[in-house]
Amino acid sequence: MAEGNPIDWIDTHCHAYVSAFDGDRQEMVQRAFDAGVGRLLLPNIDADSVDALLDLVARHPGRCFPMMGLHPCHVEDDWQNQCVPILRALDEHPCIAVGEIGMDLFRGKETRQLQVAAFHAQIGWALERDLPVVLHVREAFEDTFAVLDQYTDSTLHGVFHCFTGGRAEVEKIAGYGRFCFGLGGVTTFKKAGMEEVVPHIPEDRIILETDSPYLAPTPHRGKRNEPAYTTLVGQRVADILERPLHEIAALTTANAERLFRLPSTLKAAP
Repeated sequence: MAEGNPIDWIDTHCHAYVSAFDGDRQEMVQRAFDAGVGRLLLPNIDADSVDALLDLVARHPGRCFPMMGLHPCHVEDDWQNQCVPILRALDEHPCIAVGEIGMDLFRGKETRQLQVAAFHAQIGWALERDLPVVLHVREAFEDTFAVLDQYTDSTLHGVFHCFTGGRAEVEKIAGYGRFCFGLGGVTTFKKAGMEEVVPHIPEDRIILETDSPYLAPTPHRGKRNEPAYTTLVGQRVADILERPLHEIAALTTANAERLFRLPSTLKAAP
């Protein structure tokens, strides 16, 4: 990639298929492509989101890539029934990961044990298919580590999406040896303190994301997020690490390609 031409970014985590984009989905996707964000990786939420996600993938082959999982905030008593169409889609489509899965004790303390059960089940899917997991962790690092510690002798690998932990969490995750750190809009927030954390993340483990339509980076904080803003997150990481922007684009793209086994060049036409 030539200096000054950071054209190959990857948004490794965006919900571009949700209703927040119903009014301008194609325009939003095109803005991402125009900004150099050439590939959008789409984590699933629940059984109801599967069809919309797969429709977006079909509209943009080689540009949009599906993941399948049950988000912890959607884990209820019927979680096993919810998983039936999700698992079917996982096996019938070329999914690049199992996600988004994990633990959320900010919104779901009452479903903690159900979340743990669903987490283990979906880790099993990933191990059976040799796929990475995309982890949602909110106020639940301790519980998440308690689960992952049971798989240290396995091939389990993946990413801690929307990473907002501190140096202790960086050290713990790095110690697993097989997980990346998804940096998104929170990295740009002044009070988040991520400038003290990012330099301690191994550079070969950093990938970028937006989590669109949520958590828009500065200067769009509080507004709808979208994949084109991946470049703003990249700029913030470049500033923190005091590296040229084109190097951060190349580095994070290569890391994402390796983790998700993506082709190293775009096959779809712009």
